[in-house]
Amino acid sequence: MSDYQMGAVESKFADIIWENEPISSTELSKRSEEILKWKKSTTYTVLKRLCDKGIFQNNKGTVTSLISKQEFYSLQSEKFVEETFEGSLPAFLAAFSKRKKLSADEVAQLRKMIDEYEEG
Repeated sequence: MSDYQMGAVESKFADIIWENEPISSTELSKRSEEILKWKKSTTYTVLKRLCDKGIFQNNKGTVTSLISKQEFYSLQSEKFVEETFEGSLPAFLAAFSKRKKLSADEVAQLRKMIDEYEEG
């Protein structure tokens, strides 16, 4: 499995790609300059790093994702729960809800997810 990790700035850059793909590397450079205040060289350096990680690809100047934004963040969540809570989702939820009270809507959404899981 590739190293699917990004820092905060890389995540903002990745969002530009996910929101505009397929995007030409030239257009990506322009948007990165506007949004992130990056020079062209910074854009290409970070793009290469994320391509090397297997998250994006640059094929003849057209940048596309190899994994979706949702899939990326799902992998990050799984990795966090695995490393921090020994893979226990209940332990994660218990720790999370001790510091942040769940709203009635959030509880209802969790119940719905469990019901849907049990139904198959």
